[in-house]
Amino acid sequence: MALMPNKILVIVGPTASGKSALAVLIAKKFDGEIISADSRQVYKGLNVGTAKITHKEMNGVRHHLLNVSDSKKQFGVVDYVERAGKAIVEINKRGKLPIVVGGTGFYVQALVDGVIFPDVRPNLDLRKKLRNKSAEELFKILKKLDPSRAENIDIHNTRRLIRSIEMAQALGKMPKIPNPKATHRPLFIGLTLPKDKLRQHINARLSRDLKRGLIRETRKLHANGLSWKRLEEIGLQYRLVSKYLRGFISKKEMTEKLKTELWHYAKRQMTWFKRDKRIRWFDPVEMEAISNTVENFVSAGDGGIGPPIAVLETAVIPLN
Repeated sequence: MALMPNKILVIVGPTASGKSALAVLIAKKFDGEIISADSRQVYKGLNVGTAKITHKEMNGVRHHLLNVSDSKKQFGVVDYVERAGKAIVEINKRGKLPIVVGGTGFYVQALVDGVIFPDVRPNLDLRKKLRNKSAEELFKILKKLDPSRAENIDIHNTRRLIRSIEMAQALGKMPKIPNPKATHRPLFIGLTLPKDKLRQHINARLSRDLKRGLIRETRKLHANGLSWKRLEEIGLQYRLVSKYLRGFISKKEMTEKLKTELWHYAKRQMTWFKRDKRIRWFDPVEMEAISNTVENFVSAGDGGIGPPIAVLETAVIPLN
């Protein structure tokens, strides 16, 4: 289905910068609906470890692309673009503002810019050659073949690394073929914090997630049939917690490694987003400036979206 020409708001930034909470405030003011752009929040059952927004935190705002796939199955960028594109059409038909929110830059770019992904068939010989290589070795290969794709990939997800290498070998650097049917008119809002403060936010959220049951959630996922290998593929928190549950590392080692890897992940996210000069960057406390920017965007032209319906709260955005 062709995407309707209309305005969309895109909110991006590193993990723990406050994107989800900001999106809800904006949606309440400008009568919007939210489309998640997170490669792991699409999976059912992955709640604490992906910082998935709760029903209470949604505050009555409709959210899309959460819990749409079985965690045992692969859900990739092509699946995401198809489903998110349909969500945009539905939101437009209701006369509301589509708000794309997330930290998976590859998904955001593919959706907003209408990138078409060529069909690359599996290369069984290449897969056989790569399957015994470590994630670190695979990442080095991908970085050499396609540095841009390597910037925004989970460096521990061996299946995704192999698939990206497969595509890079077949096509060269990831092609960005614009889709003429995609006529989005986006406004990009980026949330950023000083490095020390962002690191504090990341550590604080990790502490909160551990208290909320991250270890218990991982144990339950495995008990319900998610293999240790699949948990490692899903990455980040689940990879290290699964190692702890199997006795490979201590709880203290797990926690320290999580702090380090989440910080490195945030830095990779910022590297990706900083390349996009369309993004207007704000500190999360700059609520009035963010509100004015969105209001000017919504009010200009004939985007088909009505005037703001509420006053944007001036509270500091929580860590989600």
